[in-house]
Amino acid sequence: MLLLLSNFAYFASLKVNAFRAPLIKVKVTQQTSTPTTPASRAIKTWLKDGMPPLADVDDATTETADTTTALVDGGGGGATAISHARIAKVIKPRPYGLFLAEKGASLFLDPIFGSSTTSNASSSSSSSVAPLLHETKKESIIVLGTGWGAASFLKNINTDKYDVTVISPRNYFVFTPMLAGASVGTVDYKSITQPIREINNNVRYIEAEATNIDTSNRGMACTSIVCEGNSCETIEFTVNYDKLVFAVGAKTSTFGTPGVEEYCNYLKQITDAQQIKNAIVNCFENAGLPTCITNEDKVKELTFVIIGAGPTGIEFCAELLDFIEDEGPRYYRDLLPFVRIKIVEAAPTILRPFEDGMRQEAIRKLTRSILVEGITEPIQPCEILLNKQVSEVTAQYIYFKDGSKIQYGMSLWAAGIGQLPITKNIIESLTTTTTTTDNITEGGGGGGGGGEQSKAQDEFARGRVGVDPWLRVLGGHGHIFSLGDCSCVSHTPTLPATAQVASQQGEYLGKLLSNDYTIDAMSSSSSDKGAVSLLPPMINDHQLVSRRSKLPSEQIAAYTMSEANIAPPFQFLDLGILAYTGSGSALAQVQVAPSREGRGDETWDPVRLQIKGKVGFALWRTIYLAKQTSTKNVILVTLDWIKVKLFGRDISIL
Repeated sequence: MLLLLSNFAYFASLKVNAFRAPLIKVKVTQQTSTPTTPASRAIKTWLKDGMPPLADVDDATTETADTTTALVDGGGGGATAISHARIAKVIKPRPYGLFLAEKGASLFLDPIFGSSTTSNASSSSSSSVAPLLHETKKESIIVLGTGWGAASFLKNINTDKYDVTVISPRNYFVFTPMLAGASVGTVDYKSITQPIREINNNVRYIEAEATNIDTSNRGMACTSIVCEGNSCETIEFTVNYDKLVFAVGAKTSTFGTPGVEEYCNYLKQITDAQQIKNAIVNCFENAGLPTCITNEDKVKELTFVIIGAGPTGIEFCAELLDFIEDEGPRYYRDLLPFVRIKIVEAAPTILRPFEDGMRQEAIRKLTRSILVEGITEPIQPCEILLNKQVSEVTAQYIYFKDGSKIQYGMSLWAAGIGQLPITKNIIESLTTTTTTTDNITEGGGGGGGGGEQSKAQDEFARGRVGVDPWLRVLGGHGHIFSLGDCSCVSHTPTLPATAQVASQQGEYLGKLLSNDYTIDAMSSSSSDKGAVSLLPPMINDHQLVSRRSKLPSEQIAAYTMSEANIAPPFQFLDLGILAYTGSGSALAQVQVAPSREGRGDETWDPVRLQIKGKVGFALWRTIYLAKQTSTKNVILVTLDWIKVKLFGRDISIL
């Protein structure tokens, strides 16, 4: 039950009126007298148990001074570095059971305790507790993108603490898992979209596209197309930021295959779904023209090729089969025997994230025979072609590397994702930056210039923005964050490019920035006096005394890590995967226990609950409804399903 309820964890929106993190040097004093504050008592306990205080201090420093610099602003001097052993302990994955308890507390308990602690903090700050700093302008956060990560971030960021601006050429969020349904008319396009301003009406929105990011000077160039009547003009402007959240996602990758961009459809945006819907209906209308005389001509017009057998390609195929089975007998009965659907996959299997039994169930449902009233023989439109690599796409044929070819009427390319131009731009900016105005030397650690991002690109990022376990961009000096499909987290296995990952990252980052952690503090190395590195997000001694009480989820994380000051790093909770297979059937693979990692036992597999058929379909619809971004979308999607059941899908070409 906890796993199913955890699907809704990212809906818990926490508003924290926290004190603004100080941008000054803070010192931690190790007292020789009896401690009188909770923070001092904690430090004494840590020293007694052998755990270092806020910053590791070498023996020479401890003997000669009773005060150690612990945290500084990114523009200030250096601090004594935290030991690698302590950081390694913090970024180690938290035990699965305790991590589930942490997520459950975030869902059920934090909203309850958060409201009371927030109000107490607000009232006390306005009456008896002096602010840590004099009143200053709020820090500005620029969010690039309006996808899953950005939408989840906007739900969780504290706009009382930050001035948030969203920049994107698209002013709405799209529930992308239902684009396949929208492409055949199962749901309406507007039912699965929500304006960004509705997600958080305290943020600004600028309809523009970022074209160049200057990470050294914290600025970016943007372009916007402004139209009045039939005339349009391009406006260019620059925007500065204090913090940047880079969540632009990714584009469909063609892997350099000739003809894909010219002749294949994609399924990433609402416009893609609209274009596909019109193309499907056009194929049927073209096959009914008097000029389409022979059976070969009809088969050519009604051959739909889907390249890529991942969840996107399989769900589109399932929705297309539903369209043929439900609407075909009403409108195109004479043409149904000529329909061909071909799924092309370069790998030896489909739906690779699923278990073998689930894949076989998907194949069985997709290749099913369909009985049509008025047609003597059942039709079997779908064929799955494995180990087939596309070499070229032309206006009429798809060519394969084995020398075969297919003549087609419409094609969908769903074979992978690739890098956007702005992602390439920010990586180049990060990798070419060797010094900054803060005199941070290259390769000096978590905050050090271009060397770190270059190393990340070579070792694990490979075209995606390399980030640390707290989603801070490597080489970004604590001012740039990245999440979703465009990022890759260090010190963890590569995460799948899914909405689930991006949504959890957006929620995590929104809460991290809303709390009292110092994000961009730098430390100096005792061995290399010229090197500095970015410290983990921490709460210093003064903040620990004056901040609001820890929320239940924070307490569980602190207990798990044995670390009260350092923020818990991002950890992905795999809730499972879903795939619709057509005719009221779906696959639901829910992970209830992870694999045993790092124990040398290759036979230890994750424990997964496998649900299929009608029960899987019910769970699929329930979860998709629950994950809608608003009550309005839940109602609209439900009404669309009812409308299709009663009246069928609309086949108008718009």
